[in-house]
Amino acid sequence: MIDFISFLLLAAVAYLIWRISDQLPDVIFRVSEIQRDVAEIRRNLNGAGADDGTGAVAAPADTAAEPADEPETPAPTA
Repeated sequence: MIDFISFLLLAAVAYLIWRISDQLPDVIFRVSEIQRDVAEIRRNLNGAGADDGTGAVAAPADTAAEPADEPETPAPTA
């Protein structure tokens, strides 16, 4: 009896693996389409017009480090 249950369990696992592997190419294609859409949305939001093909997201021009202002020293009181 336990042999029959083990066989059924093995058959169920094999069937599930077969079904998952059958759907895998479609899942990979859909994930790549989602990644492409997300990359396009990021490019549109960042306003990066030049794409050098590296996939790197360009930093906006207004984020450059500005020199720190000199702290004002109070005038000496007599």
